[in-house]
Parts: sequence; C-alpha cells; structure tokens
Amino acid sequence: MNLSNYSPKRVKKVFIFLLTVYLLIKKKDRFLFLRPLSPSALRENINTLGASFIKLAQVLATRADFFDDDYLTELRSLHDEIPPMPKKHFRQVYDRAFGNRNPFATFNETPIASASIGEVHEAWLKSGEHVAVKLRRWNIASQVKADIRILTFFNKIFSPLFSHYTKNSIDSLIAEFSDMILKEISFTNELSNLKTFSRVYENSGVIFPLAYEQYCSDDAIVMRFEEGIRFDDKEGLKKNQIDFSTAMNQLISFYTEQMLINGYFHADPHPGNLLIRQDGTLVLLDFGMVKRISNPARIAIIEMVKSSHEEDFELYISSCKRLGIITYEAPQDQMTELAQKMFEIFNDDSLDATSMQELAFGVMASMRDFPFKLPQEAIYIMRASAIIEGLGTIYIPNFNGVKDILPLLQKNIPRALGADNGILEAMKDEVESLPLTLRQIKTGIQKISEDELRVHLSERQLEWLESRIGDRIATFKSAFVLILLAFFVLLLDPAYKTAAVILFALGTIRLLFK
Repeated sequence: MNLSNYSPKRVKKVFIFLLTVYLLIKKKDRFLFLRPLSPSALRENINTLGASFIKLAQVLATRADFFDDDYLTELRSLHDEIPPMPKKHFRQVYDRAFGNRNPFATFNETPIASASIGEVHEAWLKSGEHVAVKLRRWNIASQVKADIRILTFFNKIFSPLFSHYTKNSIDSLIAEFSDMILKEISFTNELSNLKTFSRVYENSGVIFPLAYEQYCSDDAIVMRFEEGIRFDDKEGLKKNQIDFSTAMNQLISFYTEQMLINGYFHADPHPGNLLIRQDGTLVLLDFGMVKRISNPARIAIIEMVKSSHEEDFELYISSCKRLGIITYEAPQDQMTELAQKMFEIFNDDSLDATSMQELAFGVMASMRDFPFKLPQEAIYIMRASAIIEGLGTIYIPNFNGVKDILPLLQKNIPRALGADNGILEAMKDEVESLPLTLRQIKTGIQKISEDELRVHLSERQLEWLESRIGDRIATFKSAFVLILLAFFVLLLDPAYKTAAVILFALGTIRLLFK
C-alpha cells in the first residue's frame, strides 16, 4: 500500500481515530487494555487529520446506532472550514487551471469562502460578468486517495471483530463515503452535476449558478456570482423583511421533490450553500455532493413514511426489508417492537424536530444488537434531512419537517410512484397491457407444468443467504484449525498430550454446537 502522503505521526492519528470509532461501536466487547478517545479528544484528532476525516465525521454524526449522545454532539460540531491555501499553492492551482489565458479583468486573491476541498474567489470577467471562481486545493486529490487507502486498510484489519451486519454497515458507510468524496474532488464531475440539476429542476423556482464552461476544468469552476443572504443569517433576513416560513416551506417542498419524487438530490444543503434573495427566492450553491436514489429504494422510502403515518404494520415491515434496514431473518417480535416505537414517535403531534430526532436516535441505539443495518441510500438522506431540520429550528418554534413533508408527499404519491397521468390514463394503460399480462400468466403455467419454473431471489435475500453460508464456513474453518492444531501439537511433542486433547475438544465442540 502506497502511503507516500502519510507520515508515521499521521498514520498513528488515523489508527487512533479508527480504533476509537470501532471501540465505540463494539461497546459490549471492550478490550481491557484499550480505551477510546474522549469526545473532545476525538474531535481534535479529526480536526488535525483534515478534509477526508472531517467529511467522514459529518457522515458518522448521523449514526446514533453507533455512538452515544456525547460523541454525536462533538461530531456534529465539526465544520468544513479551514484557512485559505498558502500563496504559493494558490498560484500553482491558478496557473494550472487557467494557464496562459487570463479571462479575468479583476480577481480577488483573498477567498470569500474556504473549505477542505476548495476555496471560492470573487472575480470579474473581461467581458464584464461578475463571477465566483472555485479553485480546488493543491494536492487534495492525492491526499484524499491516500486517506481512502488507509481507511480501507485499517477497516480490513478491524472488520473481523464485528458481526456480519455491523461489518456490512461499516463497509457500506466507508464505500459510500469514498465514492462520494472522490466525486467531490473532481470539479469536472461537479460541473456535470450543476448542469444536470439545472436541467432537471429548471421549473422548481430555485436559482442555480450559471457556469461558464469554457473556463472550467478539474481544478476550477467559473460561475455566475449569486447574491443573497445566508439561510441561517437571522438578523439579515429580519432586516430585509424576508419571510423565513415561506422560504422554509419552499425548501421542504423542493427537497421532497428531490428525494422522494425524482430520486436525485443535493446532499449538502448546509447554510453556506443556501441563499435567499431579497424577493424570497431560494438559491442553491455547490454541487459536489449530489446523490441518486435507486427507484426501488425511493419507492420503499415513500412507503415507509406513508405506512408510519398510517400505522400500517405490514407495509412498514415490507418497505424496511426492501430498503435493507431490516434483514430477512429478523424475528417477528423485534420487527413488531421497532414498528410500534416508530409509529408512536411519528404520530406524536406534540413533538418538535429535535425531540423526534432524539427519540428516533434512541430507538436506533436500543436496536444496536438487532439484525438491522443502515443501507447506503439512507446515509446521505439522513444527513441532508438533519441539516434541513437544524435550519428550521433556528426560526420556527416546535419545527418538524416530517409533518410538513406528509401532506406534500400525500399529494404527490401518484407522481412519485410513476402515475403522472391521472386515474383514467392509468386505467387505460392497464387495459392496454392486459393481453401481455394474460400471455405471461399462460407462459408461467406452461413452465410449471414442464418443471421449468425458476425462482429469483432479491438482493437482500441473497445477502442473507451469503451471511448464513459465511457463518457456517467460518465455523468449519475455525473448528478445522483447532483440530489440526491439536494433531500438530501432539506430533510436535507427545508430552503436550493434555493441550492437544483440549484443542481437539474445543474444535469438536465448535463443530457440533455452533
């Protein structure tokens, strides 16, 4: 493994960070000689490790099934704001991005925003346009790739300590995070996201920056400079007499459409990426973190929300299974317990967003040892939702975004599930497809009679079979090693007969009483 970007001191810090994370997750089996960092020490450790680990920590901050409240509080306090690049690095990035051409009449070298991946400068083109220029940090791509390699390396070392479901959940989180941050450090990818977003949501009423593609590269994005007040600038909004409730309703409506109707959403709606114009129009910036939700997952999420509101147990369990939150072998009593707790939280009208989140996180924490897990699709949905909830609580007492989403979702369920044309058109489509349906039924009956019927398992069912087979193989392997070791010890020295018998007995017990 090439770790040329890593000093021994940094490797040690990464090891301590990951060891703390794994010890916190595996609470019941703490090693006597190992103790995790304190919450504040963990935050300081992450801050010194920089970009990749700050972003990973922001994702981990959604995992109440992994961490206690004191650690979650510290993880949520981490901000992706660091000092600007040194002048030397700025000049190297600028020259690489624009080369001999200089499209700017004026360029302010002091950034107006500085984060771990890039920094934003204000400038004016020679043609007169006011623009924002986002420059990628010097050597950030190499650093991030090295961070991913060492994260993956240490994860392989620690993963045997965990159950199949915890291991899968951690693997999923690291894989999803790695995929996202690799896309985020490519400004070519961000430009593509911006163009797609502008096209898909051109009628949303939300403003997106216009990109000047002829000046863009993997190191720089040149965009129209967007004016507006930060979403969390309470005094600025009040001074300009902007109605926050209207803006918040627009944001919730827009994110409902993104996540539950189109399945294509901006995954990083923090206050620095959200502006409100004088007329109340919402402006969305920074398209490095954009996610697609698979259609089956999107429909499962819709049905899960709907079934929670209507207390439909069967639909809730079915949607959770299809989403991958509940595994196929989860006992019925555990599923009933989970559903009942979530129904109680979801339908308590007295709860604000903070109380609802705390109770939901408490349920997740209590289910830590159950065969549940959080799938990849849910990680960034949870993160975006938590950010939006946090914005709402700044201004609106007892704010609860879930309650606002329900009527919007109810109104748009036919469109979200693909029935855009109304009932009559849907009935017409079904009638037109009836001959094909009858033919398929006939073919199915024929295959049954000829013993040619095939059964297809879903991805979740295959995963369950894989875990069961993996557990059995692991049992046989460990038993075989113990028995083989017993014969080896006996051949090595007959005086160790007692030790050999013990090893043989342990192997036999392991084989027979898994």
